[in-house]
Amino acid sequence: MPSYSIGQAAQLLGVSSETVRRWADGGRLAVERDGAGRRAIEGAALAAFARERGAGPHAVPEDDVPTSVRNSFVGIVTGVRTDEVAAQVEVQSGPHRLVSLVTREAVEELGLVVGATVTARVKSTDVRIDPA
Repeated sequence: MPSYSIGQAAQLLGVSSETVRRWADGGRLAVERDGAGRRAIEGAALAAFARERGAGPHAVPEDDVPTSVRNSFVGIVTGVRTDEVAAQVEVQSGPHRLVSLVTREAVEELGLVVGATVTARVKSTDVRIDPA
């Protein structure tokens, strides 16, 4: 079972090492000591914490409409650029910036303006994951 240092966990979670230490000291994240006395986080515990944290402060609501899209990000619209036909919509969801190209008509119908809360859904037919 892999284990991670405070610094490695911070990098994977997208936060500072100090934040991970505070989570550990506050009991939110289980930390053990390795053979050298350094703090270590078990891989499975870190994965569970990351999954829980990924749900964010606002869980993505389940739709009444069935969908095969499973990658959902609740966020805030930070930019909308339109021309006669197309539009570029930027969404910030936690540390993630998503950019979508849609029609100008879709932007108008959905009422997408800077400051609006939205759920960005991402679907891919191919995802590649390489070990770090």
